[in-house]
Amino acid sequence: MGKLKDFVNSIRHRYYELAKVLMFLLAIVVVYWQMPRVGKFRYEYQLYKPWQHETLYAPIDFPIYKDADMLKQESDEIVKSIKPIFKLDSEATRQAKSRLDESFEQQWRAHDGMDAETNKRTLMELFDQVQNRGVVAYDKALSDFSAETPISLVRDQTASTVAFGNLYTMNSAREAVEQWMEHGHPGIDVQLLSTLLLNVLQPNVVYDISMTQQEQDKALSKMSLTYGMVQKDELIITEGEIVDDNAFAILNSLQKEYATGSFAKNDSTQVQLSQLFLVALLFVMLALYLKALHNKDVFAELSKINLILLLMVVMIIPSYWIMKLHPSFILMMPVVMLTMVMVTFFTSALAFTVQVFTVLLISMAVPNPFQYIFMQLVASMIVIFILSHHRSRRHYFISSLLLFVVYFVVYLAFAFLSSAAIDWSVVGLLALNALFTMLALPVIFLFEKMFRMTTSLTLMELNNTNTPLLRKLAQTAPGTFQHSIQVANLCDEVLYAIGGDSLLARTGALYHDIGKMKNPMYFTENQHGGYNSHNDISNVESAQIIISHVLDGIEMAKKARLPEQVVEFIRTHHGTRRTEYFYIMEKREHPDEEVDPADFTYHGPIPFSRETAVLMICDSVEAASRSLKEPDENNISNLVDNIIQKQTDDGQFQNVDLTLRDFTTIKKVLKKKLMSIYHIRIAYPEK
Repeated sequence: MGKLKDFVNSIRHRYYELAKVLMFLLAIVVVYWQMPRVGKFRYEYQLYKPWQHETLYAPIDFPIYKDADMLKQESDEIVKSIKPIFKLDSEATRQAKSRLDESFEQQWRAHDGMDAETNKRTLMELFDQVQNRGVVAYDKALSDFSAETPISLVRDQTASTVAFGNLYTMNSAREAVEQWMEHGHPGIDVQLLSTLLLNVLQPNVVYDISMTQQEQDKALSKMSLTYGMVQKDELIITEGEIVDDNAFAILNSLQKEYATGSFAKNDSTQVQLSQLFLVALLFVMLALYLKALHNKDVFAELSKINLILLLMVVMIIPSYWIMKLHPSFILMMPVVMLTMVMVTFFTSALAFTVQVFTVLLISMAVPNPFQYIFMQLVASMIVIFILSHHRSRRHYFISSLLLFVVYFVVYLAFAFLSSAAIDWSVVGLLALNALFTMLALPVIFLFEKMFRMTTSLTLMELNNTNTPLLRKLAQTAPGTFQHSIQVANLCDEVLYAIGGDSLLARTGALYHDIGKMKNPMYFTENQHGGYNSHNDISNVESAQIIISHVLDGIEMAKKARLPEQVVEFIRTHHGTRRTEYFYIMEKREHPDEEVDPADFTYHGPIPFSRETAVLMICDSVEAASRSLKEPDENNISNLVDNIIQKQTDDGQFQNVDLTLRDFTTIKKVLKKKLMSIYHIRIAYPEK
């Protein structure tokens, strides 16, 4: 029973570490579970270059696919072989002939030496001669046809092949009639017959584009996509052999068989264990990196680990599903969006490292993994370079545009390297990939709310001094507002020198004293003239008002929905120090009474990060420097040294990872900045 109790207590005290392990195990299981179980083409090769792998034999029977050039050439030949289809409208011809007969009966008049029957018979024969041959209707598509172009003329559902030039046009039909008139015919009323004939003459042949296209499509559908077969265990290529055109076509065909999932699922225990081992190995390596090589603050917080693993899984699982359902669409998956989100929440180094592990996990399922890894990592580096220097929303859209350019250039390089034709459908997928990365901004906003983390985008918005809270501070407590700006500038310079999140510290500095808006006149920087509000109350009451500005600031910050990381600066900027002035005054005024230090002590907590520690130092130094009667080099130097030493002796920095070198740098930067503020020249040593 005692051992069981000890075991439960051990778990209770180490549950946070166990939760981290469980999250990594869950990620391993999910990724392994969704990983495709199909074979994967693992060879890299180039046309007219030596085969750098072991001798390859065909693992299965598979066809040799025609390449894009062969398919285009064959399809062009098929299209040319299909004769354009023209339809002759027999019904319209019969109706026109009937109208012609009626017109003749109505307009014929007896002429000397002319027989009506002979004229009518001649008229009808001439009509049949023209109309039965066919009068084609005008169509723009006919401009490419020559007189010798063979066509298929459909008459009463019977097709015959004739030359396109055999058909009349309206102009050529009129010319034929007029030519007949010029020869003259005894006993024939040429004028009447030609007039009647030209009045009823009309196009009776039309180009049937739709039926022609159907015939072409039908012929193309029968076109074979392959031109040979490779039998199982047949030699494909030997080690060191040059990849010629034939071998290149066979290798491309084999790769296509892998990519289209033609191979049966490989559920062997050996393959499954290998996949599980590799997935677990990569996640273990990531955990070791986070714990030992990167900033330990990331591994220390479970929420940050959860965010990283969730982002990875969100990119990996859809990629696996694409490989299962439609492998050719894998280039459409916006994997670089992971980098854009990561670099917003974390450092550039961590963003790139997580991207590397994610791309490696995805590459285990994609064909041609080297090209995939190369393309994704180059694109990730470009995005990191842009966003690590510029964090405005505009630069996220610029990154998406440049991302497509990088993808396109890398794709062209590999296409030229392998002497392959440019596949514009692939270029289209890369364009969609870059377009989808623009979803990074809403994704960042979503995860920011889910994990209660603050990004640089939010911090930059809060840095705007026109925010409602800072505008109110400037109006209510103008002295405090100016003090906050000076402290923010000092924090920025110090953290730039020692390393740290200067943007976070600057934001925290701007809001650290907002609690003073409740009683602005009780703070020296807001007092104008000789009247001091503390003269009318006791030292204990004065101390409580001063101390309360921290709690008031926390309340105002939460009401304004400031991020928790910014609220921490308000909570810790005085730590657990005392309001020394009022504490000493109380002891002087009541020498015979024991003064309770708790009445004059801030509630804390003490700083827990280098950013909050730097704010405490800069806040005290900036405020104290205003009280210097002679702000010369010596006085400023002593002031900075004494304040930092006092805060160190009070134990305010015991939870902060600041080294002696860091403190030396902090002092140096603060002295230099204060001397610049007070326009003091550095004293040169005497010779």
